[in-house]
Amino acid sequence: MTDQMRVDVMSLDDVKRGLADASIYLVDVREPHEYAAGHIPGALNMPLSAFAPDDLPRDKPVVLSCQSGRRTLLGLQQAQAAGRSDVHTHFQGSLNAWIQAGEPVER
Repeated sequence: MTDQMRVDVMSLDDVKRGLADASIYLVDVREPHEYAAGHIPGALNMPLSAFAPDDLPRDKPVVLSCQSGRRTLLGLQQAQAAGRSDVHTHFQGSLNAWIQAGEPVER
């Protein structure tokens, strides 16, 4: 990751609020089999192995999510390197934090 990369962190409560009022896109960058095994309801799947930053929505903020939060940083790096300076937020803790908080998981 470069020193120029912007990384903002979204809290669990902010992710819940953003999903509830449809003010964000939560993009799960895990592989399809991981996503199918359980994901945050409302999350879109765009696996890091086939990540295409130009295909990310542009009409509202994109927040990246994965299992623990590590892959989201790689996704942010790829998006920003591809010119998507608007993609700079991740849900730190991601699915693990969601489950730990007792939130529902979709399969």
